Amino acid sequence: MAEDYHVSDIYQGGYSSLDSESYGSVFTGYHGNIAQLGLSTDPRTANILKEFSDKLAPGQKVIELSLITPEVLEAVPKQHLKEIQRLSKLTGVEPTVHGPLLDASGVTQQGFSEQQRKVTERKLLYAIERSHELNPDGNIPVTFHTANQLPGARWNRISEKEQKERGLEKPEEIEFMPVVNQETGQITAVKKETRYYPRSITEEISKGKYKDYLIGEEKKYSAEKQLEIMNHTEWDKNLFEVETNREHAERILQNINPAHIGRYIQVKQLERGDKKIPLTELEDENIKKIYSAEEFIQQAEMVMHSAFSKAYKYGTEIEKKYLKDLAKQYSNILGYKEDGKLIEGKERYQLDPKIQSQALFTIMKGMERVSPKIYKPAEDFALEKSKETFGNVAWETYKKFKDKSPIINIENPPAGFGLSRAENVKDMVEGARAEFEKIAVEKGGMSKSEAKKQAEKMIGVTWDVGHINQLRQFGFTSEDIIKEAEKIKPLLKHIHLSDNFGMENVELPMGMGNVDFKEIMKKLGDRGEKVRKIVEAAHWWQFQQTSPMAVTLEALGSPIYGMKMAPYWNQAQGFHQGYFGGYGAFLPQINYETFGAGFSNLPTELGGQKQQTGRSRMGGTPME
Repeated sequence: MAEDYHVSDIYQGGYSSLDSESYGSVFTGYHGNIAQLGLSTDPRTANILKEFSDKLAPGQKVIELSLITPEVLEAVPKQHLKEIQRLSKLTGVEPTVHGPLLDASGVTQQGFSEQQRKVTERKLLYAIERSHELNPDGNIPVTFHTANQLPGARWNRISEKEQKERGLEKPEEIEFMPVVNQETGQITAVKKETRYYPRSITEEISKGKYKDYLIGEEKKYSAEKQLEIMNHTEWDKNLFEVETNREHAERILQNINPAHIGRYIQVKQLERGDKKIPLTELEDENIKKIYSAEEFIQQAEMVMHSAFSKAYKYGTEIEKKYLKDLAKQYSNILGYKEDGKLIEGKERYQLDPKIQSQALFTIMKGMERVSPKIYKPAEDFALEKSKETFGNVAWETYKKFKDKSPIINIENPPAGFGLSRAENVKDMVEGARAEFEKIAVEKGGMSKSEAKKQAEKMIGVTWDVGHINQLRQFGFTSEDIIKEAEKIKPLLKHIHLSDNFGMENVELPMGMGNVDFKEIMKKLGDRGEKVRKIVEAAHWWQFQQTSPMAVTLEALGSPIYGMKMAPYWNQAQGFHQGYFGGYGAFLPQINYETFGAGFSNLPTELGGQKQQTGRSRMGGTPME
């Protein structure tokens, strides 16, 4: 019926450039400029010349050479780098580099190694030198991960209510934490744990009969508390070994006549001069016992020296000062001055086993008051070592290339790997800058202000929005992940774009997972707008086998034209119609057939076509 007819039933309308924020399911809500967008090359091949040429097609102005495997970097001919440099100049496309995935701390599957740290330092410098060949006249950005093989902590996101009830500083707790023995470099782990301790009671169950019960006492220990217990246990074990040997010596000496101890000292003094003294049978028997006690004392001294060294090496500054005073007391008991010379009248003290035992007892009682951190969180240990590595690499780079030095960008690896949180990346960059400044001033004669300026220019952050999104697997929310980005904002120099759902290390184009990119970019502000953004979409290449650039332009609402205004690529589907697409089908044949706007269905008398011949009345015999 006519009253049921509506225009909207036939024409649903076209897109409106005024409604760009909600057009298209892929659109992230953020408008990015294609001038700042780039593609990464396939990290599996050393044929980067072909990769670079192929990636030019979509028209982006940045291409990142993904040289994440050391063997691939080594297999790239120098001629290819030179040719890419020429291609860059011809096309106006800027190259950047993702350097090899290495652990700057020197960690291996066997643990930490200072020798491996130095090897890694040379490899990082080599990668930077090769990257410089791509753009000798500029500051090419080169990205490295904070860590690669280093295992990371595992967190558990808790509610704010539980945080307040338990008095925690953050709404999260560590469930599992890798730790390192700083002496050996070996890595182990501690975890949050509940322990049960029995205590025995006796209960009368009938006249004259009793029954023992074990009542369990439950205690919960955080990973941090477990680490503290581990350190105490390790330290107590050292002190126990010293005291055990000292007590063995004391048991032997307690029944020895003091005169025989004096005779023993005389024998020791004569031994130094290669002379011998005649002894009675009893003196000889007791002196042999004293020699046995001396062996226990020497063993105790050896363990004590090792323990004292650890305490001083890994103690706090206050503990170090205390240990220095304790060492003076120990030396004084043995008859030594601070300068190492013997105190007059106490020349025999260092030979007297009783005095030696007393000195050991004094120093061991004093060492019970310190608690060195032999075991340390592996990520904290790696952070200190990596700062040194990146600081050294930055300085060597500056010495060689000066103002044309490549930029060292340090990236967060996937959440759950070592040093993957924003705080880790921030601490590493700031630490590496401080290390560079120190070397530049002390060795390079640079002023503090100039050293600081160069450090800030040369060392920054590459923020991977897909990697940090994997915090979701530990219960973190989008709001938590956005806060992570806010922490590194002042240090940002580069962004890696990939989307996922937060459960696995998957790389999809933006807009196809749950990365809240619009809000992340709000937190990153102007710095986020200005830096290069590299699309890393390995799984899209693998499964879809097409370039992710088109969907990325749509997801980021990039302007179609160069005026940086509407229309945007997220509205592109609105342009898929014909010129009159907004009006629906134009002059359709059914109109002529239905309403007589043509001759095909008219009677032959009026000029219509004859069904048999297909000819009009005017073209055949009349009234045929």
